[in-house]
Amino acid sequence: MLFADVTDSTRIYETLGDAQAHTLIEQLLWVLGNAAAGHGGTVVKKLGDGMVCAFATSDAACRAACDMQLAALSTPAARPADRLAVRIGFTFGPVVLSDGDVFGDTVNVCSRLVALANPEQVLTTQQTMAEMAPELRARCRELFPIRVRGRHEEITACNVRYREDLDATETNLRLTTLTRARELVLKLTYGGELRVVRTAGSGLRIGRDKDNDMVVESHFASRSHARVYPREGHFVLQDLSSNGTYLLADGSTSEILLRREEAVLTERGWIGLGNSAARHGDHTLRFRVEPEAD
Repeated sequence: MLFADVTDSTRIYETLGDAQAHTLIEQLLWVLGNAAAGHGGTVVKKLGDGMVCAFATSDAACRAACDMQLAALSTPAARPADRLAVRIGFTFGPVVLSDGDVFGDTVNVCSRLVALANPEQVLTTQQTMAEMAPELRARCRELFPIRVRGRHEEITACNVRYREDLDATETNLRLTTLTRARELVLKLTYGGELRVVRTAGSGLRIGRDKDNDMVVESHFASRSHARVYPREGHFVLQDLSSNGTYLLADGSTSEILLRREEAVLTERGWIGLGNSAARHGDHTLRFRVEPEAD
């Protein structure tokens, strides 16, 4: 099963209007459907700004997911701000097909994966990765364990590389080399205040109340809005708020909106409490992940 979701569609509707935004999203879903069909996939259903696809094998789903992301990236937009980004999750297992819909534990896992994925990212599971051909497994990197509602055991999420990005490759190699002897740290900055979270330490809470570890004095922020914490060598942002938490990575034109969900922080970017992170103001925090200084 594969779930594909167009990210930040609410902003597109607000910016372009219902008619134009709907047309753009439908055009992109058509492109994604063609990419799925090219690998023997079937579109089971569409969900407004997303789609659910079924494939015969994990290899076919992986190749389709890669092609879908590449197709989305190459889809032209009148303005950079109007370019649509997609997040994808796929996994394998038994499902129940009924009346044009699909049910089962496999569907729940897939839904959890796509909810955790960042814009322009493909996630799968360690179990799915083990079923792939060697050349496809080489594209995957284990990330962190996740919990799925209704399951007692955790599942390990894996990132799937779908393009050869020289800048990203150099960055990853540089970070890998530097962190062999040094742990990573997360640095959060707000209003001149700096907080540091270490992979071996505990997390911190962010919000408007004075008892938070980092107090954000903005009317957009909830009293207890979000928290960040280390997990399996990464740093996770968890939304706890009513209005959501926005995450915008440096170099990305699309941000992810978390609503009682989690996302793994990349190297650097912005966090917006209750409002877009791209609209820098008293509701935004700057973050960066880097090797700890000697």
